[in-house]
Amino acid sequence: MANIFLFSCFVYLILLFANDVEAVNDDIGFYELKRGDFSVKLTNYGATVLSVILPDKNGKLDDIVLGFDSIDDYKNDTTYFGAIVGRVANRIGRAQFTLDGTDYKLVPNDGRNMLHGGPKGFSDVIWGVGSHDDHHVTFIYNSVDGEEGFPGDVAVSVTYMLVETNKLAVKMRAMPLNKRTPVNLALHAYWNLGGHNSGDIFSHTIQLLASKITPVDEELIPTGEIVDVKDTPYDFHKPREIGSMFTQLPDGYDINYELDDLNPGHLKKVAVVQESVSGRKLELWTNQPGVQFYTSNMLNNVKGKDGFVYAQYAGICLETQGFPDAVNHPHFPSQIVNPGDIYENIMIYRFTAAH
Repeated sequence: MANIFLFSCFVYLILLFANDVEAVNDDIGFYELKRGDFSVKLTNYGATVLSVILPDKNGKLDDIVLGFDSIDDYKNDTTYFGAIVGRVANRIGRAQFTLDGTDYKLVPNDGRNMLHGGPKGFSDVIWGVGSHDDHHVTFIYNSVDGEEGFPGDVAVSVTYMLVETNKLAVKMRAMPLNKRTPVNLALHAYWNLGGHNSGDIFSHTIQLLASKITPVDEELIPTGEIVDVKDTPYDFHKPREIGSMFTQLPDGYDINYELDDLNPGHLKKVAVVQESVSGRKLELWTNQPGVQFYTSNMLNNVKGKDGFVYAQYAGICLETQGFPDAVNHPHFPSQIVNPGDIYENIMIYRFTAAH
């Protein structure tokens, strides 16, 4: 009976997620989505965004995500450039949690903590390839029971799709097949709207539609508090330059924001980011409760595309997600998903360039 249930779940997921699965093997492939001057290149290694190319206010095309030229560099990467991270994104304190009376010991990879799913999270595996054309591609992955210490088998998919004019939609989905398990996926793209090779992001302006943050300790593990950002360097309710308060935060930003739910039942607007020289603007929406705002504080002269060296603060990450370490903080939004239920993380980016 259990085998029939698992088989039924798998068939259902194939139909739901992939639509005409073409390949589930160990081949690494490359895929380009294109609509006019807007193009996105991806690989099924880590379901990774390799490039996002679009015009500036003068029509000049630039690649606005940080990354590498070689797939071998992605395999040896510790920055998570452009990857889907999971089974649980962000940090889990002491790499452990308790669920339904069972203690789970995970594989630490950030001191004594787990970061982005462990030493071999979803960013370091080859995903299967589902349906794809010029406007969309779906990657699929089967995460097995015990992988990096997590319970249960989980079927996972991510679809990247170009919609309308200069919009990129990302839909991450996962369904546990046989055990309750935490799921929290995130896209770890590093953005620089001036171009990946244009230097730091201090002069980018950002508006974050979030009133609260989850403070962290010295190991970047949430303390369990949820505090207001008003009158602090974390307050971006009104747009301001990212570097405007770095004197008060010398290590930059690496913090989870609780998003304001201004229109319940609809996607939340997360952020508006603008860069004045190029005129480019990024707007982001999600269905998730939080976003990790990270200013690439830990980049340390990483050799990237075209030989350009990415110094500290070369890009920003806006990782829509559940709260970090939620498995150890019962008052945080739960990340536990039951067998047969579907986890979904939706992100919609809209890019424009003011003339």
